[in-house]
Amino acid sequence: MSEGETRKVGERGQITLPKEFRDAFDIHGGDEVVVRESDGQLVIEKPITRDDLAEGYRRRADQMAALAEEFEGVSAEANEALGDAPDW
Repeated sequence: MSEGETRKVGERGQITLPKEFRDAFDIHGGDEVVVRESDGQLVIEKPITRDDLAEGYRRRADQMAALAEEFEGVSAEANEALGDAPDW
């Protein structure tokens, strides 16, 4: 993807997003975007939807479940090893 492209702003303040950016960020005609300022820069981004948030929470829950399963095994190994330790 290119670093940036120069676009002319129309009389009504409109610009056309380059096709490579629309494709890369899955932006289609009629979609909404967020336009904001950040540290003196103009930022255009897709808004986070409820579906995006839900998918993120599902992935995080799956990661946590996998970690919990891994820790169970490690904990069982540690308990076995500590059972062999002398009582000082």
